[in-house]
Amino acid sequence: SIVLVGIGGMGAVYLAALLENKEKRDFHLVGTVDPQPRRCPQLAELRALDIPVFEQLEEFYGRYRADLAIIASPIHFHCAQTCLALLRESCVLCEKPAAGTVQEVLRMREAEKAAGRWVAVGFQWSFSTAIQALKNDIQAGMYGRPRRLKCLYLWPRNEAYYRRNDWAGKLKDAEGRWILDSPANNAMAHDLHNMFYVLGGERETAARPVRVEAELYRAHKIKNFDTAALRCHTGDGVEILFYVSHAAAVDTGPVFSYEFERGAVRAAGRESDIKGFLPSGEKNYSIPDREPLRKMWEAIDQVRGEDLPSCGLEAALGQTLAVNGAQDSRPEVEEFPGEIIVSQGEPGNREVTVAGLAEVLDECYQENALPSELGVPWSRKGRAVSLADYVYFPGGSRSG
Repeated sequence: SIVLVGIGGMGAVYLAALLENKEKRDFHLVGTVDPQPRRCPQLAELRALDIPVFEQLEEFYGRYRADLAIIASPIHFHCAQTCLALLRESCVLCEKPAAGTVQEVLRMREAEKAAGRWVAVGFQWSFSTAIQALKNDIQAGMYGRPRRLKCLYLWPRNEAYYRRNDWAGKLKDAEGRWILDSPANNAMAHDLHNMFYVLGGERETAARPVRVEAELYRAHKIKNFDTAALRCHTGDGVEILFYVSHAAAVDTGPVFSYEFERGAVRAAGRESDIKGFLPSGEKNYSIPDREPLRKMWEAIDQVRGEDLPSCGLEAALGQTLAVNGAQDSRPEVEEFPGEIIVSQGEPGNREVTVAGLAEVLDECYQENALPSELGVPWSRKGRAVSLADYVYFPGGSRSG
């Protein structure tokens, strides 16, 4: 039995797959939750099937139970809703990221332990056969010790993207809950997480950053950043470089290169195969995005079994640590100079880009550098932040 929390946006994608497969697979959608259900394209079908829609998850649990709760609500609701579902003895598939802050992920992990249930986090690449095959080869030592993993992802977004809801681009909501919406914590969070995930020693674990320095910028009229350059180091000394923007004029990525002692793993776009390059030849791991909802079907199957999810809270924590540390590294987001910001189109739907930004970030990627290290005029260096004992955002500790 399943309850789906959030039936608009990504929730509508889950819902469409559940409804399309309701006769083919062994599950029962017993309820949905959304305070604004009219945004759901399948609302009429839900009503025709007599599947109830509740405004709050508490209302659902007041009348029903569920073996699995799929949480597809905005970032700042993930922690409270996951903890409630666990308290009511549901396993959980929570959309990425796990939560906005480290302290929330740690709270979710404690609730998971107390409930004796599991939480899967929907970083879909982690559930794909492509990434699992690559991770197995890395664990087996095929590529040798990791040296540097880096990713470049430029995905222009217009003003409408930041107006699609009441939390896009924000640091907090009206009640003061942390959101930290950004490319690194939303659209491209998968790509940051994946660099930690493939270095995990077990299927359900990931490497963790112990240090981060970041440069954060914005061109859009938002509270948080739309462009970032991050350098992290893991506990084993592996360098992780991440370059992302919603304000570059070029749409490219994810482009990545994972460099090891004996070879490298590379990809060059959304429809690109992931390929490994070794002295013995080339290995094709295929395209991980071919199975975007494998995470949901795996979670449904594992409710009945004993296996842990491919990606749970333990594996997802590295991405949250990196994002929180990045925000601490550069608490005041730097605004791009007005003279290099280009706006085109009708107000409310304008394309907002930064002249030359794509070229700068590509050079950074090629040179393994941050913009400030290349002497870019508009760049502002962030401070190095230790994540070794980081348990609370902002500052790393409750007293920080």
